[in-house]
Amino acid sequence: MNKAVFEGLVYDPSGNLLSVDYVGSEAVYILNDDGFLRHIPAANVDRQIWDVLTAPLEGNEDAISAQAAKMLGQEDIFSIAVIRSQLENKDKQFEAVQASGLPEDARAYLGMVGFRITVDLHGEVIDVHQPGIIEEGGD
Repeated sequence: MNKAVFEGLVYDPSGNLLSVDYVGSEAVYILNDDGFLRHIPAANVDRQIWDVLTAPLEGNEDAISAQAAKMLGQEDIFSIAVIRSQLENKDKQFEAVQASGLPEDARAYLGMVGFRITVDLHGEVIDVHQPGIIEEGGD
């Protein structure tokens, strides 16, 4: 059974938090569309969010893995290769997160700092608000 990875962080365009439920073993976000409850598959929404969050990593794996290894004090080629492999396998990473979900404290922290996702009634992500990230054209 897959979890709703970003439970507690997904909102509709009016700013209403979407609840989570299960249809069989599939997690769904529930969006209230003027009294009609739309059940949006969480896997589709979560995948869109994951892609937005991991997009800056693409093409920068070498630099990121070298810096991460340096921060860990493990600057040998094997450590760098392991880190790079993890960065390149973002689909496997997503599957692992989807199976277990994000820990509740992590989701609570993200919510407290203002991280929020807005989806439309079809489940398309229309905004991912990441505090501290400067939008293009921003100051």
